[in-house]
Parts: sequence; structure tokens; C-alpha cells
Amino acid sequence: MDPSEQAHNGEQEHNGVKEPEQEHNGSTEPLPPPPPVPPNVTPIKAESEPALKKVFRAPMARRGLGTKGNKVPILTNHFKVNVSNVDGHFFHYSVALSYEDGHPVDGKGIGRKVLDRVHETYDTDLAGKEFAYDGEKSLFTVGPLPRNKLEFTVVLDDVTSNRNNGNASPGGPGSPNESDKKRLRRPYRSKTYKVEISFAAKIPMQAIANALRGQESENSQEALRVLDIILRQHAAKKGCLLVRQSFFHNDPRNFTDVGGGVLGCRGFHSSFRTSQGGLSLNIDVSTTMIIQPGPVVDFLIANQNVKDPFSIDWAKAKRVLKNLRITTSPTNQEYKITGLSERPCKEQTFSLKQKTKDDAGEVQSTDVTVYDYFVNNRNIDLRYSADLPCINVGKPKRPTYFPLELCSLVSLQRYTKALSTFQRASLVEKSRQKPQERMSTLSGALKSNNYDSEPLLRSCGISISTNFTQVDGRVLPTPKLKAGNGDDIYARNGRWNFNNKKFVNPSKVERWAVVNFSARCDVRGLIRDLIKVGEMKGVIVEPPFDVFEENQQYRRAPPLVRVDKMFEDIQAKLPGAPKFLLCLLPERKNCDIYGPWKRKNLADFGVVTQCLAPTRVNDQYLTNLLLKINAKLGGLNSVLAIEQTPSIPLVSKVPTIILGMDVSHGSPGQSDIPSIAAVVSSRQWPSISRYRACVRTQSPKVEMIDSLYKRVSDTEDEGIIRELLLDFYVSSGKRKPDQIIIFRDGVSESQFNQVLNIELNQIIEACKFLDEKWSPKFLVIIAQKNHHTKFFQPGSPDNVQPGTIIDNKVCHPRNYDFYLCAHAGMIGTTRPTHYHVLLDEVGFSPDDLQELVHSLSYVYQRSTTAISVVAPICYAHLAATQLGQWMKFEDASETSSSHNGAAPGGGPPVPQMPRLQESVRNSMFFC
Repeated sequence: MDPSEQAHNGEQEHNGVKEPEQEHNGSTEPLPPPPPVPPNVTPIKAESEPALKKVFRAPMARRGLGTKGNKVPILTNHFKVNVSNVDGHFFHYSVALSYEDGHPVDGKGIGRKVLDRVHETYDTDLAGKEFAYDGEKSLFTVGPLPRNKLEFTVVLDDVTSNRNNGNASPGGPGSPNESDKKRLRRPYRSKTYKVEISFAAKIPMQAIANALRGQESENSQEALRVLDIILRQHAAKKGCLLVRQSFFHNDPRNFTDVGGGVLGCRGFHSSFRTSQGGLSLNIDVSTTMIIQPGPVVDFLIANQNVKDPFSIDWAKAKRVLKNLRITTSPTNQEYKITGLSERPCKEQTFSLKQKTKDDAGEVQSTDVTVYDYFVNNRNIDLRYSADLPCINVGKPKRPTYFPLELCSLVSLQRYTKALSTFQRASLVEKSRQKPQERMSTLSGALKSNNYDSEPLLRSCGISISTNFTQVDGRVLPTPKLKAGNGDDIYARNGRWNFNNKKFVNPSKVERWAVVNFSARCDVRGLIRDLIKVGEMKGVIVEPPFDVFEENQQYRRAPPLVRVDKMFEDIQAKLPGAPKFLLCLLPERKNCDIYGPWKRKNLADFGVVTQCLAPTRVNDQYLTNLLLKINAKLGGLNSVLAIEQTPSIPLVSKVPTIILGMDVSHGSPGQSDIPSIAAVVSSRQWPSISRYRACVRTQSPKVEMIDSLYKRVSDTEDEGIIRELLLDFYVSSGKRKPDQIIIFRDGVSESQFNQVLNIELNQIIEACKFLDEKWSPKFLVIIAQKNHHTKFFQPGSPDNVQPGTIIDNKVCHPRNYDFYLCAHAGMIGTTRPTHYHVLLDEVGFSPDDLQELVHSLSYVYQRSTTAISVVAPICYAHLAATQLGQWMKFEDASETSSSHNGAAPGGGPPVPQMPRLQESVRNSMFFC
């Protein structure tokens, strides 16, 4: 879900907090004595190495509040929390669950049921105390339990079912006979559990008050974690699906079909936050994906997009169904799917014990098909299952089969695979809410949750306000832009256009050709219009050398083949290498030629290329296309007025490089896809509108960028930073940057220390490796979009105005952070970007820093709008995504290189990203 949410699950928090202690290797035992020195050896005195000063950096404190802009009142989805019992203590106990034989319980989800039973059965032993249980190994109470160690034994009847009627088999005709009832129930007889609860720690509630004064500690994070766990438990008791800090009710009104048997399920995020205004509860609308509940067969038909059950691909079905929970009719018993039967229902047999005994008194058994058993022995009418596989819910050695049509998927089961482009588009469209609608949903949630009735919150003396917190926002002045011929561009409401204006720095489209991969289109008309629109914008578009139409025999060939054949054609007919290729693709989204085509152009031939799917081409479309083409060919569309004069505070005076850093990971279901790290850097100082990118692969799911500094010998560093610094030096008139501004995307609060102490150290080493005597000053800013703070205009149906900034009340009590909505929210509710300034050695005033960040939302060359996060981060994201498309078509064996070594944890080596050709390496190819 959200990196920002991880900051609250406590487990993860520690790696951000305990860091400094680890220098003693964490061990407190005395070291063993040194080995004896052999008699014929004279020990050499060890040279004392010059101690490297390891500075531990922590995020800086706020330097004051900004003052620029028009003040506006803003409402936010934080609700004030009052804590009256600050002298109390939370007591933390660890919970160990085991079966009767002493084996630990490993299954998920059983813990809550067992502890609910402990609560019912042993209320007096627990002195009537309520507890908050996290579902795993931790339990918290307000005040101590009677003893430091308690042991209980509880019995649960039917483990898998959380439905009330899970055990009742209907009586009367058709009810299973006795032996059948035994067969059915054998794996589900009652189980006995041992529960051991032992004291672990005592957490003073005073820690919350300290955190509000800006003194964060491990205690304060733990105390807030307890409050979050109380809310999670509150939701679990109502039968919600819990996903980190969010919960989802089983209410079909919250479900929306996004296609492929997947539903979007709307629920709520809630977390306690310390802020300048005190403790607050942040509540927001949240969406997760679930499997369509109901008949398994309906899900499979939707999932595979087929007409009927007889067209289902069963190998695929088996993969999708594994581990999902179903109920079977008519008993409504709940099971977990372990697989499918090898043979269809009418052929799959099992051994059925007979009622009659033979002469020797032995119970006889006969082989019977699953179909015959259900139809004849159970008198259940089966309409279509005979020729389809059965669902297996048994163990590998002891299968238990059910005909497909008797199985229904249980509601609220998460779907964790990547969504297709179409599913994602459908989800976004169906789950967005206008600001007013979102506010009323949140107010409703707060009322229906009725937190005042939660006994644990009451015993902490906690009450939660039902009013949205009001904060003071400011709307910053809109940055002024310049077009060609010195014309001013006036942005209004975060948007502008190039009507009757030329680009500020137009490039020339020459030595180029058009490539058409079987798109239906009037190519000649398209070229004519492109030349005309180019002329209006100041871009000279020469007539293309040729139009290459795809040979029809390759239309159905694999993407790589189609691209190779097209290039053979181009090479045969063109007199020399083209400078630019315009590529027409047959479909808009997900065209599988895109990745191989980009890779061939950029990595193999060094040609700038622009793709389009010519569906609705008009002048506006072509102007937008030219924005991209011009930027890729080295032009600029518009620049900031303060860039031209140069008068950007602290940036125009001293050579300054701006970096944008991002890591993109495969979707949650793909654990073996390498993560892609991209760093973009500004060039040609004092410009802050021109960037280049450097992209590398790294081990899957690793968030810290590992190739910033890669020393391979005494004189060689193959890291990203060296490459970017050298380009800055060459493009900025042989100047080294004395200031390095870093924007880092996508790290949660628990990882801020790693950015400051691992990534920043690598960047400093890369600088020192270039020039030992050079010490640039750093500014490090994290940008987060994955958080749950939203802003609303009181009494207005519209989103907050572009340029709205908030640095008080809901911001951190000590650290230097602010929220900025730079863009105009057109649809749904604006998601502000949360900027955290971790380090500022340059010495910006709050106003200058906030204005720099705001200005960087106006230099994005691909659109004529302000964007929601600074351009360097957007560019890093684009570069990582585009090169990620290349990797999809890689044959892993061909690219895995020993150079990168094996991935940590002994995984397979990470395939390396192909290098871009020299001619396009410094271009804005990602635009």
C-alpha cells in the first residue's frame, strides 16, 4: 500500500531508530581471548588507520514557517485527539501460541480467534482487563495483568470457519449419513491451543506528550503503535479485512467491478499522527483489490474472459485458485483450495467406506467417482460439473474433492497480482471522489466507527473529535514563464497554452523518417499537419526522408521480430543514420512493440524516437506531441522567467546541480523482477529545466539505490553520480557544482535515516573520488505522494487552488516538512505532495525553499500544466518506467552478467540495464 503507512507498523520503525547503537555489533558479551602467537613469529604492530569520521545524521529541525502568498483557511482530514490519562502505562506482553503437542501455531488469522476465546473464557484470570492484540505476537493492556506470565488452554471447534453456521449440516432428507458426516468433519474436529502470555515491556503514555513536543523516542512510536492496534482490533471485531493501517467492510455497496473477476473494495485508512496541533487521527478513503466472491465458476469465466466453463484454461485456473478460501454447499463449510483434480468429476474416483461389514467384520470400501457420490449418495443435483475438474481442498497425500458448482469463493479475499492497464483505468475512474463527496464519506465513517464506545480508548482517556481540523494555508504566487521571442506566458489555475506563441528554444526536425507498424492512418496528412503546427511553434520540420510501412507478412510476428525487420528495412533504404524516427503504433495502451522499439533506437542505434497511436489527431494533439519531440531533440518549450534573468535565490549565484532519484519495483506479485533505479540531473547551469537520466537495475524490492558510487579500481568509479557530475561539469562551462540539491521519491519515514546515512554517504564518496579537496553543500528533500492527508476548501465544491502550501498544525512537531498542492486537481480530490527537508547545508530561508520547490513544478516540458511533484522526480519516474519496458522483453539468460554478481540472499544475478548510445545519453529521451 503506502510507504508512509509502514512508518506506523512499528516493526519497521526500529531500523530507523536504533541505528546508532549498532556500531558495537549489537553484542554485549566480552570477546574471546586472542589466539596464542607461535614461538617463531614476531608480531607486527598494526598500523593505526586514520579513523574515518562516521557522522550519524538525523533529519534536521524546522527552521521557521513560510510567510509568502495569500492566506486561506483549509480543512484537512485530521481529527483532533485528546488524551487525558497521560500518567498511565501501556503494558506490552508477548504471545506464544502452540498446539497441544507443543508445536508452534504457524497459520495466519487463527491468533485473533484463539485470543477472543481466551478473553471470553478467562476473564477473571485477566482481572477483567481489555487488551489490544495485533493478530501476531504482541498484546497490550492499559495497566498490568495480574501476573507477568500467564498460561491458558482453549478449545476451538471449527478452525477454518468464521461463519456462525459453519458446522451445522442441514438435517432431514439429503443430510449426510453418519459415516459421511465423519468423513466430512474429520479434518475439522475441535482443536486445543496453548496460549502463553509473558510480560515484555512497559510503555509510558507520557511518551505521546513528549513526542508532541518534538521529542520522539522508541517509546512514543510504540505508544502510537498501540493506539493503531486498538483501532485495527476494533475493525477486526466487525469482521473487516485488515491491510496494514486500512480496513474494509464486507458490504457489497463498497465493491466495484474492475474486470477480470477483480473488484475494487472501498474502505478506510486510519492512523494516529503527532503534529504541531497535538495528536490527531488521520482518516482517509482507501481502496484494495479483492477476488469476486460467489460461485468459483463465475470468477474463472470473468478472470479468463471466456464464454463458458468449457473454455477455461485449467492450468491457469489452478494457479489463480490456489490458497483461496471457499464455502461448499449445502453444508456451508469453509475450506482452503489446495489444487484441482487431475481428471474430470465423472472420472475422478476415491475410496468410500461401506456401512456393511464383511464376514471378518472388516469395513468394506469401494471406489466411486466424485460425481456418482454426490448425485447418488448425497442426492445433490449436479448440472454442469461432470466434465470439469473438481476442487481439491485436502492434503497432498489425502485429497478431498468437491464438484466445481458446489464451491463459492468467500468474500474479502485480497487480489495481489498486478492489474492490467484496463483494470487500473477502470479502478481509478470508479474509485475517485470529488472533495465534498469524500468529506461526507469520511464524516460517515467516523460516526459509524463509534470510537467513543471502544473500552480500551476510554481507559486511555482518549476522545476523538468529529470535526475536520482547520489549518492556515497560503496560496503561493504563480511562477512567471517565458516563451519564444521574449513573450510572457501567464499561467492561470496551474495551466497555460502556446496559442500564438513560439517555443523558447525550438529544435529542428531534420534527417528523419516515419515508421508505421500497421496503424490505420492517413500518414501523408499527418506529416503535412505536423509541419504546419511546427511552423506555428517555431520548430522547423523538414519533409521526412521516407515512410516505412510494415511488411504485412510480419504483422502477426513476435514484437522483437517486427522491430528487427523494420530496422533492416530502414538500414537498407536510408543513406545514413536518421536523427529522428516518428513511430506509429497500432494500439494506444500496452502496445508490445513499444519496449523493443525504444530499446533498439536508444541502446543499439542512438536515435531519438517518438511513438504515437494516431487515433484522434488534431492540432492540439500535435502541439502536445511537439512539446515532447522538441525536448527530446534538445530544445526547450518554456522556461521560468527567474531562470532567464538568472535570479533564483541561492541557485543562480553558485553552480548548483539538481538531482531527482526514484526506484521503481515490480508489482507485489512479481518478486523476481529487478528493481530499477533512476537518477536524473540538471545540466547547463544556471538552467533548471534541462535534465539527463542515468538508469540501473538492482536487486528486486531494494529501495536504497546501490550503484550511486561503484569503485572498481583506484581510478575508476562506474557509479551513477560520477557520470552525472561529469556531464554537469562539461555542460556548465567547466564548473563543478558547489551545491547539490537532491529530491528523493518514494521512501517512508522509517527509511529517512538510510537516505541520510547510506545514500548521501555514497554521493559524498563519489564527489571525493573525483576531487579529494571538493566539498559541495547538500540539500536533501524527500517527496511523498503515498500518504493519507487531504485538503479541502471550506464551503466550496472545488479542490484547493494550485500553489496551496501548508507548513503548520498538521505538520511534524519538530522536523522540517510541508505539504504542497502545486497542480490543479481536475478530477477526484487533489493529493498534496508531502515534502520533508532532511538536510540543508545551503541555508535556504523557508520561503525561498518553498518557492524553489513550487517553481520546479512548472518546468516539466511534457505538458502545459503545473505538476503535482517536482519535475526531476517525475523525470526519474519516467526514465525508470521506460527502461523497465525494455527489460520485459529481455531473455534473462542473454543479459545476466557476472559483472553484477549474484543478488543478495543468493538469488540469481540481476540482469544489467543496456547502456544508452553516446548520441542520446544526454538527451531528454524520457520526455
